[in-house]
Amino acid sequence: MTTTQPAAKRGFLQRIDRERLILGLAAPVLAVVISVLICSVLLLTSGKNPIDAFHIMTNYASASDGQVSILNKATTYYLAGVAVAFGFRMNLFNIGADGQYRLAALFAAYVGGVVNLPSFIEIPLLLIVAMLVGGLWAAIAGILKVTRGVSEVISTIMLNAITTGVIGVLLVPGIFAPGNAGGVSNSVQTKLMAPSSDFFSITTQGGSLYGFIIIAVIVGVAFQLVLSRTRFGFDLRATGRSESAAGASGVNVKRMVLTSMCVSGALAGLIGMPDLLTNSHYFGQNFQPGLGFTGIAIALLGRNTPIGIGFAALLWAFLDATAVMLPLQGNFPPEIVNVMQGTIVICVVVAYELVRRYGLKRQQQKVGAQLAAQAASAEKKEVAA
Repeated sequence: MTTTQPAAKRGFLQRIDRERLILGLAAPVLAVVISVLICSVLLLTSGKNPIDAFHIMTNYASASDGQVSILNKATTYYLAGVAVAFGFRMNLFNIGADGQYRLAALFAAYVGGVVNLPSFIEIPLLLIVAMLVGGLWAAIAGILKVTRGVSEVISTIMLNAITTGVIGVLLVPGIFAPGNAGGVSNSVQTKLMAPSSDFFSITTQGGSLYGFIIIAVIVGVAFQLVLSRTRFGFDLRATGRSESAAGASGVNVKRMVLTSMCVSGALAGLIGMPDLLTNSHYFGQNFQPGLGFTGIAIALLGRNTPIGIGFAALLWAFLDATAVMLPLQGNFPPEIVNVMQGTIVICVVVAYELVRRYGLKRQQQKVGAQLAAQAASAEKKEVAA
């Protein structure tokens, strides 16, 4: 009797974990399927064959150069997703990642153009500068929230607009920009960074793979370890679920809010580093716009978990990389990919709500079944007595 009860309990817990995993996967899979169906209908309406479009996309993704392009894009997208997800786990909506990474990239590019140190010193220095700038810029929203109760959504959106103005002022020739980048280009941009700032890349058959992919993996592992293995991660999750309960258990909620915003901003500071340290080596007016908002979509699709964000980043990178081939090989409108990405974001929110309601209904049914079984067992015992 004593041996069968633990076995039954283990089986019950395994069924719960399995069902929880299935429900967790159901929402993003359902969102992608609905998005594919919507885009297929749009293509059919415009007289295009959706099967041909998806065939072009999968063919490019299976080629070596396509895979390298997807992984390079996914590296940047993963960092953006993790930066946003860190705030989401605290129930903080850091909409300002877009401004944080652009301002961080500007200062990192400026420092890289001024100093010329050995690579093992310069590269860590630039990463630290980027994280400090991103963290300090996000701290403004955190301070406003804990001292004045200003919603981080409003403050970070406004800070994005302020960032654009600050970058415009700093890129005036003579401040951060030496004329027209020393004659390198007609656009206003910072000085070219020293060769010692070049981050290594991995040479493959399909081209150069960002060595920064290793940094992205380290960030993901650290994110998971902090959340699941540290006191700070426990306080973070507890505060995100209920600030009042966390405060009652001794957590300093205001300090957690400020710290989380700073960490989220520091991670956002890394978003522009793969391209800055590997490709461009300068900051210009058209430096990789919109990555912060892409990170919001990826964090939502990945359910704010490191592994989920990884799959979401790969999916987003696959769509972006293959969109270039649609007008070249099949005369398809590349905008169909934007439609697919937008519908994925909308559908994933709806799908999560549907799955949540279904999971809640299932839990209620299980509780009802257990109570009925217990009542039946008690009745049998009374009859036997």
